[in-house]
Amino acid sequence: MLQDLQRSIAQWTTHGDPYQTPIEGLKLFRQDQPTEPVIGMYEPSICLVVQGAKRVTLGDDSFVYDVNHYLMTSVHLPTMWQVSQATPEQPCLGLALKLDLREVSQLMVDSHLPSPRVKQAGRGMATGKTTPELISAFQRLVNLLDDEKDIPILAPLIQREIAYRLLIGEQGTRLRQIASTGSQSQQLARAIEWMQSNFTQTLRVDDLAARAGMSSSTFHHHFRSMTALSPLQFQKQLRLQEARRLMLMDRLDASSAGYKVGYESPSQFSRDYSRQFGAPPLRDINQLRQMSVAN
Repeated sequence: MLQDLQRSIAQWTTHGDPYQTPIEGLKLFRQDQPTEPVIGMYEPSICLVVQGAKRVTLGDDSFVYDVNHYLMTSVHLPTMWQVSQATPEQPCLGLALKLDLREVSQLMVDSHLPSPRVKQAGRGMATGKTTPELISAFQRLVNLLDDEKDIPILAPLIQREIAYRLLIGEQGTRLRQIASTGSQSQQLARAIEWMQSNFTQTLRVDDLAARAGMSSSTFHHHFRSMTALSPLQFQKQLRLQEARRLMLMDRLDASSAGYKVGYESPSQFSRDYSRQFGAPPLRDINQLRQMSVAN
């Protein structure tokens, strides 16, 4: 099954940018050589590598996923990732499937799965052992790309099966914590979701804690436990990543990009940007464009 899935992903991918498939939430990727560390955002998803390996760093924690281990992310998290094993002969091949936590919550109800006893939040990212059942489900999902007329009917059924496999699997308790109504994990996930949409606004941790139904100290503690960052650090990373995208894709200058994401001081924006990405805005963007041309 693993070899079949390798061939299927190789069929649809080329080196470089991920392939956004016609199946909602499903991306395929291929890298022909190890990469330098890249700063980026992981969304709630399951990521599978069927050849090679990837490493993701969240705070002081590192997660490696390969043919034997999947990566599950239960909330939006700013991370640093890199492909650690890949060659032109044996490229790193894999996929990422976005998880709809509301559908996961409904699946828990429909399947009569109990809510986890532990209600406190832990890390929002973890690895688990890849099972034959998961490989089989993903193979059937990717096979739908061969005949797109089947996607609207069959893809949701297979995605539901994948979510069920995760819920009853090694990391099922973690996923159920996030999807359980009223749990601290779900309250934090909603707060993070709000921050995703409102990162340009001035952040008041007391207001965010109230939104999550917690005291400021409790919120701060569990937020850091889940994301490895303080709320202010999390917001800063959201701002800087969006500013980088605006400069690279929309060709905004540094001052305009910084102002658009919520910075009032261009010099502060430049300092924070340099610390985050290792170079001032203009130099970093020029390097990214040169790398893109080279590839």
